[in-house]
Amino acid sequence: MTATTEPPAITPDISSPAIRPPHRRSPFALVDIYRSAVGKKWVMAITGIMLMGFVFFHAFGNLKMYFGAEDFNHYAEFLKELLVPIVPKTFVLWGLRLGLIAAFALHIHSAYSLTRLNRQARPVKYQSPRDYVAVNWAARTMRWSGVIVGLFLIWHLADLTWGWANPDFIYGDPYWNVSTSLDRAPIAALYIVANIALGVHLYHGAWSIFQSLGSMSPRFTPRHNPLRRGFAAGFAILVAGVNISFPIAVMTGVVG
Repeated sequence: MTATTEPPAITPDISSPAIRPPHRRSPFALVDIYRSAVGKKWVMAITGIMLMGFVFFHAFGNLKMYFGAEDFNHYAEFLKELLVPIVPKTFVLWGLRLGLIAAFALHIHSAYSLTRLNRQARPVKYQSPRDYVAVNWAARTMRWSGVIVGLFLIWHLADLTWGWANPDFIYGDPYWNVSTSLDRAPIAALYIVANIALGVHLYHGAWSIFQSLGSMSPRFTPRHNPLRRGFAAGFAILVAGVNISFPIAVMTGVVG
């Protein structure tokens, strides 16, 4: 008789994306929800709404520039004194800033995580230009427009909030800081390019936000597409257009 030999045991490779050990459940339910693709899409959509609200009110608050230095500086001081004397000066303002920083960080992380999940689910890239039929140009450049806006935000703070990048910066005189900064052609051009990128990013973000939140059934999407597209285009053009008007106004002498 011949001895039978058992086949060697096969140890699964858990490093492969196809075979992964299950996640341990977190004591916080929200963390478990965020680990899923649906949870990440919800976080990206909700933080996107928060950031859209910020850029909208920020742009229209800055329209005070057209009323002169006194009105613009008074508006800047008003923001520092929200709910004073109930709370200390700048307390609410810094609370809003920290909330926006958290929203911005979560927005970036959820977008990055979703990109990784998509790549793991489809390791082979699309092979034909026809695969882009359903994806517009704004969607395909979403990552790069987001990077441009993020880098510009850092520059914007260094230029007009901290004063590191503005040699003529005067603390407590925001009208002077804005007008002297945008009076330099390279800086004005930078603000225009960055806000064009912001407009592109807002367009696709506003367009896709309904889908991310699941507020429209897929069978009704074609009927609502013109409404969604109109809202996205109108919002993006409005915010980016207002922001772009400031460097143009300073460079042409309308403001300054």
